[in-house]
Amino acid sequence: MALLRKINQVLLMLLIMLFLTLLYNKMLRVRLPPKRSGLRDRQTLSSGRAGEDAPEAESDIPVVICAAEERLGAAMATINSVCSNTQANVFFYIVTLRDAVGLVRQYIENTKLNAIRYKIVEFNPMVLKGKVKLDSSRPDLLHPLNFVRFYLPLLTISAHRRVIYLDDDVIVQGDIQELYDMELQAGHAAAFASDCDLPASHVMVRTVGMQTTFMGFLDYRKQQVRDLGIDPRDCSFNPGVFVADVEEWMKQMITKQLEKWMSENFRENIYSSAMAGGVATPPMLIVFHNKYTIIDPKWHVRHLGWSPDARYDKSSLQGAKLLHWNGHFKPWSYPCVHLELWEKWFIPDPSEKFLLVRPEA
Repeated sequence: MALLRKINQVLLMLLIMLFLTLLYNKMLRVRLPPKRSGLRDRQTLSSGRAGEDAPEAESDIPVVICAAEERLGAAMATINSVCSNTQANVFFYIVTLRDAVGLVRQYIENTKLNAIRYKIVEFNPMVLKGKVKLDSSRPDLLHPLNFVRFYLPLLTISAHRRVIYLDDDVIVQGDIQELYDMELQAGHAAAFASDCDLPASHVMVRTVGMQTTFMGFLDYRKQQVRDLGIDPRDCSFNPGVFVADVEEWMKQMITKQLEKWMSENFRENIYSSAMAGGVATPPMLIVFHNKYTIIDPKWHVRHLGWSPDARYDKSSLQGAKLLHWNGHFKPWSYPCVHLELWEKWFIPDPSEKFLLVRPEA
């Protein structure tokens, strides 16, 4: 009996010691900070690694941007403007063709952009076979990378609930977190800037004769176009900047719809590159007609590249969250308007292959 009592006492002592050990460890355990919405502290919540091998996180703001070999400096200026105006964790998907992969990596690694988190994605132009005709007066608009926006879910990891797409002739002056956090209407796979909502550029639109309706993009002489039931006076939108809901995009099979209209145009020429200056916009207009959320106009002040003479007033540019030099006259070339607003974000190419074109002094 005495032996059994001693055994019980020893077991009790062991249980007490185990309990005290567990309690001690629990009190010393470091608690992680709770997740927050909105701006996030880069130092406490970032992955801790920059560069191409940096891990992606669901909480990142994914930004897709194309980097054509002949326009690398443009894409880098866009990336620099995004990073410089936000405290959020941004992850860049930089899409290019095979021949330019090494050049993109070199540009980033040898400049201050080596601190960004990114992945270089190689785009296979063969996916466009039988879908695009080489009949444009502006061959640059038929560049394979102009169609990357059609394939967003195939380029980014499915963990991202939404993605921001930016053309390479864009400068972001606002906090990209604000654009990413905008509310999309239920059932909408994307948000664009409507061409009817251009208060800052109405004068410029009238001056250079830009198209702002479907009539400027589709050939209404074709029965396939008339069968769409789209009023030719309906407002168009610009697909150079948009926010995409990845889940809705896949659910509605947006990529397949876009490819359908590309193939239809390949066979029947229902829209012409001579009419709108390119063939990437019309299929987007068809698929998203009356099915997109409108972006705040300040987040897409555009048409800066349509004329070397028409200028915005300073107040419109100062209040703009995003500037877009869509059109013929690009800010890395000459002539172009408001060059100073683009050039402040330009990072010289360390290989000196991408050089600015400027008038001789």
